[in-house]
Amino acid sequence: MDTLSPMILLHENGYKTLAATNSGDDLQLVMTELQRMIVRVGQGELSVTVGFSNLNNEIGDLGRKFNHMVQELKERREEVEHLHRAQMSRAECLATVGELAAGRAHEIRNLLAGIAGVIDVVGEDLPVNSPTRAAVKGLRAEIGQITRFLSDLLNAARPHLPEIHLDNLNTTVEQAVVLARQHVLSAPIRIELKKDLNLPDVEHDSDQVQQVVLNLLLNSMQAIDGVGTIRVEILLLQGDAAITVADSGRGIAPEHLPHIFQSFYTTKGNGTGLGLSIARRTVEDHHGRIEVSSELGRGTTFSVVLPLQQVPSHVLIR
Repeated sequence: MDTLSPMILLHENGYKTLAATNSGDDLQLVMTELQRMIVRVGQGELSVTVGFSNLNNEIGDLGRKFNHMVQELKERREEVEHLHRAQMSRAECLATVGELAAGRAHEIRNLLAGIAGVIDVVGEDLPVNSPTRAAVKGLRAEIGQITRFLSDLLNAARPHLPEIHLDNLNTTVEQAVVLARQHVLSAPIRIELKKDLNLPDVEHDSDQVQQVVLNLLLNSMQAIDGVGTIRVEILLLQGDAAITVADSGRGIAPEHLPHIFQSFYTTKGNGTGLGLSIARRTVEDHHGRIEVSSELGRGTTFSVVLPLQQVPSHVLIR
């Protein structure tokens, strides 16, 4: 890798001169700056740029790709927000978002892949005990968050009919729980699962329903401050299959509750406002329903109800 050219990082916090060396300290400065900016992007702040994009080496390439990606995201979000403020109908809004997102999705994903590739190259050149390795790992995690942001946008814009097959709903839900538990390994949150071993197999798209349950679990995790419990239960309810996800979190304010399934509605600083909207649409595509009840300070319960058998004319059956 080329040595770093002398430069000043001209940001609002005022950075020191970056020496013309390839030392671990210099890389630490770059990685710390990049990680800070990626966190801000993940929180929805799309006016940020990195100052080391002027360098004529791999680090500069990384900076330029990052700045270009953020600019693309900003332009796409502004277009979507403009359409939303115009109070277009839900169908018209999603159709237009689909056109906007599809036109740029491939380019943005290539930029993300390029950034991840440069970070990998930088990480490989670092000593095993370098503290910068932790920064590199954090950067990859933040890039993953941006990728999920983009995936939510694309899923909202270009929905797919479920591919239905007869399968064990207990297994589908359990897979979502296993994934969710990986997110709370270092947090004092317990996720409990109660399966119904007598439940007959249910016609559903296991990938889509798993994503619905995982989305609900992630929302519950974010609603818990400190120690908490999430209880997932599968049961037979009046001839239908039901999945409940109940948490001991902070709850949802009554004024927010009627809006949580609306596209782009969010009370989280780093949310897209699309997760619950996509979950509702997926459940409705399965001819089911999703309901929510909540009490401030006591927690929230989501209930997903699915028919045991689907209507063949409206789904893709395998």
